[in-house]
Amino acid sequence: MHFVAILTDHDGALEKRVATRPAHLDWLKTAPVPIAGPFLDAKGDMVGSMLIVEAEDEAAARALLAEDPYAKAGLFKSVEVKAWRWGWGKPA
Repeated sequence: MHFVAILTDHDGALEKRVATRPAHLDWLKTAPVPIAGPFLDAKGDMVGSMLIVEAEDEAAARALLAEDPYAKAGLFKSVEVKAWRWGWGKPA
């Protein structure tokens, strides 16, 4: 089953995001996350993330997201997880 995760950073957290980014990218290499990328503000700075997560259920998706180095660093002020069905397109 797929889930979309919409993760919003705390205000002023860009420095923390940039410092944690290498660990986050390493985590993504082994996580069941076929699509992921940052949200950007008007200046082009990263202010959040969107991930498609493969998991058995929402609880498993949330447990996986909790292992993300960004989450462990306390980067996110909000985490929204919704069940999602792949309808069109292929992962890059």
